[in-house]
Amino acid sequence: MTDETRMPPLLDLLGAHRDLLLDAIPHAKALGLELVDIFYANAVVKLPYNEQIIGNPETGVVHGGAVTTLLDNVSGVAVFCAIEELTSIATLDLRIDYMRAATPGKDITGHAHCYKLTRNVAFVRGVAYDDDIEDPIATSAGAFMMGSDGTRKPGANLSEAKL
Repeated sequence: MTDETRMPPLLDLLGAHRDLLLDAIPHAKALGLELVDIFYANAVVKLPYNEQIIGNPETGVVHGGAVTTLLDNVSGVAVFCAIEELTSIATLDLRIDYMRAATPGKDITGHAHCYKLTRNVAFVRGVAYDDDIEDPIATSAGAFMMGSDGTRKPGANLSEAKL
């Protein structure tokens, strides 16, 4: 079974309500982020072009902060598509490399892949583009903490020290 045909365990849990992955995040909902596709450890999310997210009114180019939000959210969804059990996650680190301005009037697509899971941290790479994934607007590399909701006891990741 390839990664593209392997279904994320979370999808079984969500069923037809997979849009909840973004709708539960107020900022993502405010920007109108739309879930396009999910498969094992991968997610594709669309940021529809909207005059409210223009950073430069003279050119119509989308603000970089909206692109950052897209990459952060698509990366988080990719983590959810890689983990076996539902848990909370939080962004620890997100590096964005901007390569060019988005094309005015065009939707922006974000694709992220969770390429490594440890016990506590997930590592993700992402790309934002409008027409061609080979001509990116920006790329990202991120680290996400898993179990960030405080359900773990302090020091749970430390072994017992003998004195």
